[in-house]
Amino acid sequence: MATLSPCPCGSKHLYKSVEVSAGGGHAPNYLPGLGSWLSSEKFFLVLCKDCGLTRFYARSHAMEKLGESKKWIRL
Repeated sequence: MATLSPCPCGSKHLYKSVEVSAGGGHAPNYLPGLGSWLSSEKFFLVLCKDCGLTRFYARSHAMEKLGESKKWIRL
């Protein structure tokens, strides 16, 4: 996971969520092609207590699949 602290606002009051589903089914799939056939991938949220900035971080398992996924285009 990338360096989380400090927040761009300068705060070090950051909170990390438990794993959150990236969607699928009736919800949008925010990490398409990176989960398994039966379940969507998961990610972590990091929230700054002072400014409210929320950042999404994919798990390393999902990032390893990026090169072989046809749903993602390298920029």
